[in-house]
Amino acid sequence: MFRRLERFAPQILGATRILVGTLLVCHGAQKLLGIFGGVPKDAPAAIVWIAGGIELFGGTLIAVGLFTRAASFLMSGLMAFAYFIGHAPRGFWPILNGGELAIAYCWISLYIAAQGPGAWALENLRGSRDVAGLPARPSGSQP
Repeated sequence: MFRRLERFAPQILGATRILVGTLLVCHGAQKLLGIFGGVPKDAPAAIVWIAGGIELFGGTLIAVGLFTRAASFLMSGLMAFAYFIGHAPRGFWPILNGGELAIAYCWISLYIAAQGPGAWALENLRGSRDVAGLPARPSGSQP
């Protein structure tokens, strides 16, 4: 069963990248534009603007698959920062301090940075090297 599923690894990674990038765009739009629930009131304005900009722009790059490794690595760092600045001071357990989403985005972004964009990425159209200068993997190959 899992062998058959392995054939779809590039498509699953691509779909995950598109979904996560789109969700990050929504979080950035929430912070910068006040939609999807409004601007967070308890965070300093500078952090909201910087994080919102990175989420909106970086999420767009991740979703469309352009400069995916760099954008995902930056996003992973932002989410780690968000967790340790905004959530960890409220308690140890992420389920109690509200930080589980930041942790999930951090690790998923780091995974995408390590694996590359997967299927359906714009950077797959631009040649045989990715933004980090690493040789691009063919669509169906495994690491």
